[in-house]
Amino acid sequence: MTSVLSGQNQFDLAVIGGGINGSGIARDAAGRGLKVLLCEKDDFGQHTSSASTKLIHGGLRYLENFEFKLVRHSLREREVLLRNSPHIIWPLRFVLPHHKSSRPRWMIRLGLFFYDSLSPMTLLRKSNQLDLSSHESGSALKESLKYAVEYSDCWVQDSRLVILNVADAATLGACVLSRTRCTNLEREDNFWWVTLASDDSRSLLKETCRVRARVVVNATGAWVDEVCSLLSPNQSAHKFRLVRGSHIVVRKLFEHPYAYIFQNTDRRFLFCIPYERDFTLIGTTEIEMEDPNSLKEITSSEIDYLCQSVSQYLRVPVRSNDVIWSFSGVRALYDDSYRDATTMTRDYTLKFDVASAPIVSVYGGKITTYRQLAEDVLTLLQQVEGFDRPKWTQNAKLPGGDINGYCIETFASTLQQQYRWLPTELVDRYACHYGSNAHVILKGANAVSDLGTEFSSGLYQAEVDYLFAREYAMCAEDIIWRRTRLGIRMNACEIDKLEQYIDSKLQSRNPPEVIADASLYS
Repeated sequence: MTSVLSGQNQFDLAVIGGGINGSGIARDAAGRGLKVLLCEKDDFGQHTSSASTKLIHGGLRYLENFEFKLVRHSLREREVLLRNSPHIIWPLRFVLPHHKSSRPRWMIRLGLFFYDSLSPMTLLRKSNQLDLSSHESGSALKESLKYAVEYSDCWVQDSRLVILNVADAATLGACVLSRTRCTNLEREDNFWWVTLASDDSRSLLKETCRVRARVVVNATGAWVDEVCSLLSPNQSAHKFRLVRGSHIVVRKLFEHPYAYIFQNTDRRFLFCIPYERDFTLIGTTEIEMEDPNSLKEITSSEIDYLCQSVSQYLRVPVRSNDVIWSFSGVRALYDDSYRDATTMTRDYTLKFDVASAPIVSVYGGKITTYRQLAEDVLTLLQQVEGFDRPKWTQNAKLPGGDINGYCIETFASTLQQQYRWLPTELVDRYACHYGSNAHVILKGANAVSDLGTEFSSGLYQAEVDYLFAREYAMCAEDIIWRRTRLGIRMNACEIDKLEQYIDSKLQSRNPPEVIADASLYS
């Protein structure tokens, strides 16, 4: 891992917030040759961006709110992301059963007709009708359910999508800092003073400092108001609402590869998706909040809601004591005056303050449109001298995405042939986490023993070293919940052993270079 700042104290662009939007903006800008700083108060992707339903999709339900533009853009981006990140994004077929209390069948068919029509559909299959009595997806559903439709969308390793954007931004020259807060913003003439600080011993930034930036982007998601308040205390630049979504994970509920989308009696859609080979992911709830810092663990009422809702469809009901893990995230949705969270737009809004030193604040958005959002931010900034540089990300693969085609199964097969000694489960996981970068982890290894200590569930020392050196992992939590998702299989003793190993690597890490001009320290 390269040292931070490395004597730099002046940047073209300072991006605050290391979720999917901030990391995408940093990558895009760095690829245009701009000097970029990206800072995140916690781990990259630690909050909302790792708490999604793990889908790259157009948003079938948004059609009911007549958001055709959002759905069209999302479906186009779905294809772009699938081409550029085939190792962490792959096709998934969804089954939508018809329930007596749900929308009429004609409405569902009409919605899917529009969904298919708005999509390029060059890589994914179109929708079709199903007879659940003969289709394999019907085996897990109640016998009273006879009719369904199926359609295509994509699964995504959401937190890995963030990390790969961060890693690519760094490769392109960006300075990236996790566990580093922006504590103050000051305009001076035609630039910003950005104050950076950290009280986390794992941060690469060891002292509070100030850097200069010509432009600032506030991509802090649910914390967008906190950054705005650094400029104008107690004043929000835009009206928005915070919505928390919670998910639960249970043991595998069905053996087939299909995902379900269920229509609840409150007209919300719920997903029931194969997860990490042995589990099923169910979500999501939508609860409005006042303060993003008050986010707590999922409530018992949320668990009951999810269990009861999916049990209307499943042959074997889901009980609250079946839940083995849960996660929650909060999004800042632009307030378009709808009355409830379900109907609020998931599109994004960019607030551009073109004063002497410009600042862009990002509101809303969804993981599917992050790349387009980043392009739109850079397009807004083209009026700033030196920012008028060509777009480039539409056909640019993320790290590991060059797997000679778009089929992850084919790549996994070739990986197995090359490393015949590697267990099949490990081959599959390396393929759909690292793509071609799996070769970096396996370099020089000729047997499993060459991968070093096994901490648990196929997590070997070689992979941990890679994540520490290449993907900015600084504690066990970073690795087991956001880089690998293996935490669901690990016990406390195994996690503690991994933590001790990471601590030893942090202690032996060479101290990073600091900003050369000591007068910039506050």
